[in-house]
Amino acid sequence: MIKYTKNNLKKMEQYLADHDFKLIYEKGQFKSGYCIVNKSNIIVVNKFFDTEGRINALQEIIPQLNIGEGIFEKQK
Repeated sequence: MIKYTKNNLKKMEQYLADHDFKLIYEKGQFKSGYCIVNKSNIIVVNKFFDTEGRINALQEIIPQLNIGEGIFEKQK
């Protein structure tokens, strides 16, 4: 499990950007706190989430994207 720090959030955001995903923080009517827009490379996360909520949402999203090894596996 990773620590809920802004630095780790930035790493996750950069990881998505490196894989050509656009991450947007906006308000919306999505139950889980995030959505992937029409199978495109746009991810929307609830902007009212704190750092922990954003990291948790991204931890749920990244494995679904099938973009290679896990972001924090190299650090173990």
